[in-house]
Amino acid sequence: MRISVDDLSGPAIAAFLEEHVRQMRAISPPESKHALDLDGLRRPEVSFWSVHDGDELVGCGALKRLDADHAELKSMRTAVARKRGGIASLLLGHILAEARRAGFSRVSLETGSADFFLPARRLYATFGFTECGPFADYRPDPLSTFMTRTL
Repeated sequence: MRISVDDLSGPAIAAFLEEHVRQMRAISPPESKHALDLDGLRRPEVSFWSVHDGDELVGCGALKRLDADHAELKSMRTAVARKRGGIASLLLGHILAEARRAGFSRVSLETGSADFFLPARRLYATFGFTECGPFADYRPDPLSTFMTRTL
């Protein structure tokens, strides 16, 4: 598998992310949906990576700079057919290493609190994330779980 920086210009990643946003909209009401669309991911404070297995796009994730020390994990997604195959762990380890290299001392994330998101919350806990209060511009939301970890 290959993890690489993605400029978000290709049709495959656009379709992959559209599916992600569509799924999040189906699961969460608009006021609790925090997934970034393509324009949001193309902002200068966001670094974005794609995971390919050969020519197949199998995952993606992003890191958004909040300030000099703090970044937010965004847009973690694995292709539905490839879930539970280690792609998310591989990518999360890569993104945390990149966050350290960039000088961040803390990475936080927002994910859903519903059962659908339980595998994601377990993955994040395995990587040392613990629950925390809202950060950045987030507000308390019973449909959100906020997590953080130091690097």
